[in-house]
Amino acid sequence: MDPAGFTSLDGTRWRLEPVGAMRVPALIHASEALLREMDDKVGAQLAQVAALPGVVGAVHAMPDAHWGYGFPIGGVAAFDAATGVVSAGGVGFDIACGVRLLTTGLTHAALRTRQETLAHSLARAIPAGLGSTGRIVLDDAAMDAMLAGGAGWAVAQGYGQEADLARIEEGGTMAGAVPEAVSARARERQRAELGTLGSGNHYLEVQAVDAILDAEAAARFGLDLDRIVVSLHCGSRGLGHQIGTEFLRAMALEAPAQGIVLPDLELACARVDTPLGRRYLGAMRAAINCALANRQVLTQLARRVFAHVFPGTELTLLYDVSHNTCKEEVHRVDGRARRLLVHRKGATRAFAGDHPDLPAPFRGIGQPVLVGGSMGTASFVMAGPRVGDGGGFASSCHGAGRSLSRHAAARRWEGRAVQDDLRARGILVVSPSRRGLAEEAPEAYKDSVAVIEAAARAGLSRPVARLAPLICIKG
Repeated sequence: MDPAGFTSLDGTRWRLEPVGAMRVPALIHASEALLREMDDKVGAQLAQVAALPGVVGAVHAMPDAHWGYGFPIGGVAAFDAATGVVSAGGVGFDIACGVRLLTTGLTHAALRTRQETLAHSLARAIPAGLGSTGRIVLDDAAMDAMLAGGAGWAVAQGYGQEADLARIEEGGTMAGAVPEAVSARARERQRAELGTLGSGNHYLEVQAVDAILDAEAAARFGLDLDRIVVSLHCGSRGLGHQIGTEFLRAMALEAPAQGIVLPDLELACARVDTPLGRRYLGAMRAAINCALANRQVLTQLARRVFAHVFPGTELTLLYDVSHNTCKEEVHRVDGRARRLLVHRKGATRAFAGDHPDLPAPFRGIGQPVLVGGSMGTASFVMAGPRVGDGGGFASSCHGAGRSLSRHAAARRWEGRAVQDDLRARGILVVSPSRRGLAEEAPEAYKDSVAVIEAAARAGLSRPVARLAPLICIKG
């Protein structure tokens, strides 16, 4: 995008003034170079989001923003929780897709002795790929319990430890879930998918901490130089996609009756005080619980593999945070506290160290913000601000952000060549899909370092540690 179309506030925040139907301004948190790399559609989509009923403050785009369905990926918008709207497009199809990070205590040197064995053992234990299914098959009663209980349900079934729950957003269970709002079709798609990665950019990655960037925060997070960690990136699988599909259609059909003028059908939304709005919130929260349960089961599968390959090794949960959600939160807008529905699509919640809902281990430091790389590039652990909300409804980036579409990437690279190139660099990638590897080639993403630096300069979050990929189990 051309920076000339924005007002530069400080070199890291670019303001799009309200014009036409926009009710609030839009703010892009990025360096000038990242802004120039963004597609013009990002600005157009932000302007359309800013025209929705009940939107407050400003709509925001994170440094990794790129064009998406309705909302840009990396988009954040808040609506009055009593009189505004909830948008299925503002949450996305992969509801509660997120990242979980576990520490192992292993050194990089120890891992190298059995890297190949670990890679293939993880690939056998972790179902991955389009339509992948696992060993857990849920009957109707178990489905209801999982949708209501999330990671708490999974721990009660033997998948993990009670201590895990304190290190997960919402304590592992999203309140307000309404399992009966989830359709029969969505349930059927999920019945055998619990404990699976899925496809696209989802992965399990074994990484080494190769740089400490904030020693105090790293110590509080339990991160040590040269130690091995495990990242999980996945979401609510077919269930979340089905919920998104069904409610987008229903919202588009009902919008005229609710007096909503949609600038784009992809921005279909419903007023929160209507039966449709309440049904979506109940179903969406159930999908959040599905994603939390999924990552909890995957955690236990990974723990079993590590214990077998490296006896005595324990995987300790550092944090689990979602980046495709709508959460009810209190934020200050124009000097007063307001109850809001904060939509984050491809954006991570980044509570500050003084936030009352932050788990005790992170108070005074800031919430862990987990920013994924792309097979051959670094991931980062960041921390929310020490105080305040960073200016973007306590949100930060979630990844590098795509610079090429999947279709364009598949035309440019061949999956086997990508895999061979990464192996030559000491990174073992195992995937059931050669095309998927081409679509997810590291070069198809923005420079993760540039994104991290922009988020830090904008005050959204600050870097704590850099993680180098060693093994990637890819969907």
